[in-house]
Amino acid sequence: MAKKHKASRKKKVDSSGKKIYKGRLEVTRNGMGFVIVEGLEQDVLVRRDHIRNALNGDEVKVEVSERGKKFGSRPEGVIVEVVNRKQNDFSGRLEVHPHFAFLITDSDKMPLDIYIPLHLLHGARHGDHVMGRIVEWTGKSKNPVGEIVSVLTHESKNEIAMQGLLAENGFPLSFPDEVMEEAARYPEGVSSADIKKRKDMRDTLTFTIDPVDAKDFDDAISVKKLKGEWYEVGVHIADVSHYIEPGSELDQEAYRRATSVYLPDRVLPMLPERLSNGLCSLRPREEKYTFSAIFTINKTGKVKDYWLGRTVINSDRRFTYEEVQEIIEGAAGDYDAEVHLLNGMAQSLRTQRFKKGAINFSSQEVRFQLDETGRPIGIVVKESKEAHQLVEEFMLLANRTVAEYVSGIEVKGKPVPFPYRVHDAPDEDKLKMFTTFAARFGVKFNTHTPEEIARSFNEMLQMVQGKPEQHVLETLGIRTMAKAVYTTDNIGHYGLGFENYCHFTSPIRRYPDVLVHRILQQCLDGDIKPIKHLETQCRHCSDQERRAMEAERAANKYKQVEYMQDFVGEEFEAVVSGVSNFGFWAETVSHKCEGMVSMSDLRDIDDFELKEGEYALVGRRTGMKFGMGDNVMVRVVSANLEKRQIDYSLVTAPQQSRRARPAASKPAKKTAKRKK
Repeated sequence: MAKKHKASRKKKVDSSGKKIYKGRLEVTRNGMGFVIVEGLEQDVLVRRDHIRNALNGDEVKVEVSERGKKFGSRPEGVIVEVVNRKQNDFSGRLEVHPHFAFLITDSDKMPLDIYIPLHLLHGARHGDHVMGRIVEWTGKSKNPVGEIVSVLTHESKNEIAMQGLLAENGFPLSFPDEVMEEAARYPEGVSSADIKKRKDMRDTLTFTIDPVDAKDFDDAISVKKLKGEWYEVGVHIADVSHYIEPGSELDQEAYRRATSVYLPDRVLPMLPERLSNGLCSLRPREEKYTFSAIFTINKTGKVKDYWLGRTVINSDRRFTYEEVQEIIEGAAGDYDAEVHLLNGMAQSLRTQRFKKGAINFSSQEVRFQLDETGRPIGIVVKESKEAHQLVEEFMLLANRTVAEYVSGIEVKGKPVPFPYRVHDAPDEDKLKMFTTFAARFGVKFNTHTPEEIARSFNEMLQMVQGKPEQHVLETLGIRTMAKAVYTTDNIGHYGLGFENYCHFTSPIRRYPDVLVHRILQQCLDGDIKPIKHLETQCRHCSDQERRAMEAERAANKYKQVEYMQDFVGEEFEAVVSGVSNFGFWAETVSHKCEGMVSMSDLRDIDDFELKEGEYALVGRRTGMKFGMGDNVMVRVVSANLEKRQIDYSLVTAPQQSRRARPAASKPAKKTAKRKK
């Protein structure tokens, strides 16, 4: 059962009685700043003149004085130090003068031009579109000092946009020379000396299952028949920690990034390509070092025992999800008996998981079909089929097993510090608002315990399956949930229904998994040396994960806008996906492209007001309602790439039967053909 936890407040008091807090700065459009401090009830207000050289998203220290503060008012402060910058790289236009140069940035989040000394132009010329990097910015200097990293003048709009989004979220576009040199030093293949220290699994049937365009294969599954009803199933994970030494240049860079970033047309890896796509990738018919969780399990998913440790494997086959799904659906194929066996086990594990309290939320993702220039020519909604679930269930089993094993070990009478992946119970206020709304559709919630809440969610999801209200209830239900994070405070994973959970299965693309491998090996060796500042590292990894998601969302939005540019003036079926006091968002049914219908567009119909408890805009005179999940017809008015914004106008409102009962109308049968 998940339990609530409070984060500790980070503060210190200087000799003058002023308090100094550490937190994350958010800057509003009007230039006012707010420092979000973990554990502090109110954000610290920072006026424009007191932000100094801090930027939106930076981790900062803010000095707050109690003197002159009125009771109950928001605390005010002054930025005294930038601890860690969110963004150092900026794209923009270069202006070169006789004795100096300036980078005029594209980002509205950088309020100043970046001063570029002539010896740091690195070949860039006046008028070039470039990527620059801040190298120095003290509190005494008004403008930051930078250097030119690359010239983007001859790149496509798409390339400039994608690089800009990565830089905007603080991800470096290239690896430092010393990191690349270190990655180049590792030898190919495996050594006989290392094999002797590992469990040899090279003769056991093993294969990988990944997306068709994947290159970094970080997990594989093996299967072997044992006596009686039992089978040996191994979950083998790329042994990244074999290559990355703690404190090395590679390690420090991997930690700084903390995650790979997946955009529609590229992957920005956490590790250099020689490791991510080469040495560590579990490619077929290549001997590889792995870290494994090996289970003795029967067809019904009952686990009798397990083994954890380092191994060496040789994958027999690289499957795509589509190939495995075809076998599951009856096609003949390589190792089809083993695929059916593993799928049966996975479906049993899945059923058991939901019976024990996991919440069965499903979410739709889109994949863009791109031409050779990166321009979207189609959008496909990705479905989670049994092939995906096969991999997912065995990865969940391995992650949970590793966390359970480590949670039972102590060092000096205390639990081993460990980066758990936790998920808190839903926020009470959000849950109350949601259950009140769900009751309108006949959904009843038992909110007495976290277990009953989870059971109620699953009953709701089953009850509304295939009904008009399914989409809105799923979407709003997900929004009531807390965000999963990394922390040493093991409160369990509410959404999965696990008391112990960690990330063990993707060390090529997630730094917490590397930490898990290191600590797990120490536990297996009986030589535990707790990692210093592990909670700080967990927080950094959670922050980087959030930034990666922001970059991915922004890139997907860019591609949506780019795609819809060819459909300006055309009409589409859509679903109301969000409401606010300045209009509502609508998402097209056919390709999941979200845009805004502004309040000004609705004024000819009525004067609408936001009813937050109903997740709807309601007309003051007519009572007409635009609520989450309603079906509407919209026309594409504009698609602005610079703003990453699609504007729709309303063609057909929801059926007025919504006044009597909150159910979405049937979608209109209209499609649009892409312009040639």
